[in-house]
Amino acid sequence: MTAHMRTRALAAGGTALDEFTERLFGHLPRADQRRWARVYLQGLLTTPGKKSVRRLAASVTASPTASQSLQQFINASPWEWDPARAELLRWVEERHPVHAWTVGQVCFPKRGEHSVGVHRRFDPAAGRIVNCQFGFGLFLSLDGLSVPVDWRLVLPDSWSVDPALRRRARISPAVAHQTPESLVLELVDSIAARTSSVRAPVVADLSRLGAAAALIGMLGRRGHDFLVSVPPALAVCAAGPGHRSEPARPAAYATAAYATAAHATSAGDLARRGNTSHPYAAPLTGRVARPQPLRIQSALVRVPGADLAVPGAQQTYRLFGERRPGPGAPGASGAVWLTNMSRHRMDDLLRLVRQSGRAAATLGALADDFGLLDFEGRSFPGWHHHMTLMSAAYAYRGLFSSGYRQVAWNNGLPRRGRRGAEVRGRSGDDLE
Repeated sequence: MTAHMRTRALAAGGTALDEFTERLFGHLPRADQRRWARVYLQGLLTTPGKKSVRRLAASVTASPTASQSLQQFINASPWEWDPARAELLRWVEERHPVHAWTVGQVCFPKRGEHSVGVHRRFDPAAGRIVNCQFGFGLFLSLDGLSVPVDWRLVLPDSWSVDPALRRRARISPAVAHQTPESLVLELVDSIAARTSSVRAPVVADLSRLGAAAALIGMLGRRGHDFLVSVPPALAVCAAGPGHRSEPARPAAYATAAYATAAHATSAGDLARRGNTSHPYAAPLTGRVARPQPLRIQSALVRVPGADLAVPGAQQTYRLFGERRPGPGAPGASGAVWLTNMSRHRMDDLLRLVRQSGRAAATLGALADDFGLLDFEGRSFPGWHHHMTLMSAAYAYRGLFSSGYRQVAWNNGLPRRGRRGAEVRGRSGDDLE
């Protein structure tokens, strides 16, 4: 759809956009704030190319002061973003059943050192150390669409403890450094408290989180069904028929050292030699040029370290990964998945994995068409304001009117955002 067509369609549906804006941002105390929220949304929906504040303002109004006012609204105006995100969640849930809560992570490349939370870190997608912001998003996985409804920005220690940096970025005293694991759990806790629907399974990539075992345990103790990709080196103990059970252990041995004792093996190794094999027709880990035999290897396991806070608990999980027989593919390839939904059919689990992969494609669409990487402000509230409005614009385009019937533009592979930045939803970067 061309920019002219998008603008004409938006004008025809102006009343609907007004109603959408009022619902999500009606909590803003001033009429001018609500008006600029509408302008920003309209700009995100109609402006081609880079979504800078100046370009957004110019595409919606000819006022010479609009750019300055819009910049003030995004970066300096002290409005709360949580009520808008909660309302966005309810708006989506009213329109479609949610199949999963998917956590994706994204790297925001930055050139300077002034954007809030910017730091240097190794990016596996780029294969090098990059200067970036790093964050997590929570997506509602629907049929053919994945909609972002909440975000968290990683705030390194250097930004948390430096008073000058905190003042400059307008970081609230209530905001402190949190581990990635804590941010993921916070996202899940937040949607669990807000949802008006039945809890959906949590799908996330924990494959590069050092405390994956502890996070798995916390998700389980909160009563969540989950399906997560885990580090191949994660220590697990085989369970179920044909495997000697791990002996009961006194509390004194509930340590990380005991977790890697003789009874434990790695998740990656067990996924390669899982004791149950499931034939499957389509690959989980990328498209192939010609059909080939595929199998999913799975095994029942326990995770030392996941249940340490629950004396005597020995939760059984299902571990699985893809296996492609033949030269050059001696074992499991791609992600290693772990779930507490061990009684579900494997077809159902694989369907959930594939649905979750759309979060990766969504991040590519957000980068290319909705300004995911284009926020030019430096403040902590400004970043959250932009991410909230961007999520709202994406949901409106995807679910309003005919947009939901034409979601093919969002239903493909993870892709590179503009300027060559690799944008991936890590729960799905090895899928489809």
